[in-house]
Amino acid sequence: QVQLVESGGGSVQAGGSLRLSCATSGRTFSNYAMAWFRQAPGKEREFVARFPWVGNSPLYADSVKGRFTISRDNAKNTLSLQMNSLKPEDTAVYYCAARQSTILTIRPDLYPYWGQGTQVSVSS
Repeated sequence: QVQLVESGGGSVQAGGSLRLSCATSGRTFSNYAMAWFRQAPGKEREFVARFPWVGNSPLYADSVKGRFTISRDNAKNTLSLQMNSLKPEDTAVYYCAARQSTILTIRPDLYPYWGQGTQVSVSS
């Protein structure tokens, strides 16, 4: 089993930037496909970005494409999300998630491992 701990959330004004990190422990980080999801109050958890187990082909939700960048450092067992040009609609709790599969998916119910989440608040 892998443990996930997010950090880096905070409050920024629209147009600002934040960098989220997800530290992992417990199992070999490189054996897991990793993803970021977010959940705003009263809304369902939604996919933000994912990084596959094998290869280097990240996928982004249309709403963040061109503004967010997902990356992983297998040597440091860390997943990151660089968020630029933030908008008020990006306000949410952001979660790091992992699954040990080569099958690519953006469905949150197919990720068995989750962090506790970190709050991102963007004011206009």
